[in-house]
Amino acid sequence: MSATVETRRDPRGDATHEARAWERKEQIRREEAILKQRRSFFRDAYRRADCRLLFVDDDLAGFVSTRRDGYILFLAVAPEYRGEGFGERLVADVARDHESVSCHARATNEDALGFYRHLGFETIRRIDGYYEDGGDAYYLKLGQDRSLSEKLSEFVRR
Repeated sequence: MSATVETRRDPRGDATHEARAWERKEQIRREEAILKQRRSFFRDAYRRADCRLLFVDDDLAGFVSTRRDGYILFLAVAPEYRGEGFGERLVADVARDHESVSCHARATNEDALGFYRHLGFETIRRIDGYYEDGGDAYYLKLGQDRSLSEKLSEFVRR
């Protein structure tokens, strides 16, 4: 039996899937000690963002929340769905709609840093004490010009 993968979208101001996204983020936080945002911050940011969600047979596999300028506020893929191209697919969707895509990643989160670098993101700078808990971050950017975004889209289509 094959699974059905469906893309859903919560445009700015729409919180239809916010609770499910929060639950998925919290599962990852408990298991991996990352994505440590407070509920009120998450709720406000999610509602101001354009959110794309991937469901596998109605199970939320992952989501990305993006500001108007292409900055990724949240990118989360459930551990059981990693390695299936869902993260790449979500970032490619963002890249198709923006001249550039950027984000912060915790300096100690080697998996996230490796993922973003694999897609062609470049480290712009390190920011000491960026996170509420004092953790450091890297600011990463893709697509200084449109050709990088196009390359990412081509990479995902393969």
